[in-house]
Amino acid sequence: MRLALYVTCLVDLMRPSVGFATLRLLEAAGCEVVMPEGQTCCGQPAWSAGDRPAAASLARKAVAELEGFDHVVIPSGSCTDQIRQVFPELLADDAAWAARARSLAERTHELSSFLVDVLHFSAPPAEFAGRVTYHDSCKGLRALGIKQQPRDLLLKVRGLSLTEMADCEECCGFGGAFSVQFGAVSTQIVDRKCASITATGADAVVGGDLGCLINIEGRMRRLGDRRTRVLHIAEVLADGSAP
Repeated sequence: MRLALYVTCLVDLMRPSVGFATLRLLEAAGCEVVMPEGQTCCGQPAWSAGDRPAAASLARKAVAELEGFDHVVIPSGSCTDQIRQVFPELLADDAAWAARARSLAERTHELSSFLVDVLHFSAPPAEFAGRVTYHDSCKGLRALGIKQQPRDLLLKVRGLSLTEMADCEECCGFGGAFSVQFGAVSTQIVDRKCASITATGADAVVGGDLGCLINIEGRMRRLGDRRTRVLHIAEVLADGSAP
């Protein structure tokens, strides 16, 4: 099985370790993984800002670069949703691209969903000595229906215990441009999230979207919490597969 790893802008620029962890994890699951070198933004910021022409241009670029693979795997629910749900809508009236966008959408998967629902991968090569709690991202949960898949994977990690936080499905307050445009509201939302995380006593909070994790970690550190680790699920699952 030949996969394209769509690494996302945030992973590339802010935490490349997530991309490398995803690569190791997929290879450990027996996949041939390629990261197309020309990949850029999926266009979600442009789409969210109402710039449909820019979003459509980026969609065509991504389709052309990714459609030659059996599957596309993304360590992000939000970028996965952009390709799966938005690309077909954006390009629906473009006779040259509509069918190509639909075909790519059907073969594009968020990481934990791909591992569980497509590969039926049940033995991540990882160990984690401690307790974690899981944050459900809005796009992953509500747009893609990702809920149990990451938990099933985490529960198979040796030494790891999972404690659910209160209101684990609540937004973290990031929402891309929302956190900039409505900073005070965003801060109140993330403060609720941080309080729920702290109440679990977990050693780490884990999630599947780096945007959420950056927002949560930034606020936790500003509130004085230097202890709680903030980890992408790929980093936890791939821990034992480092060369």
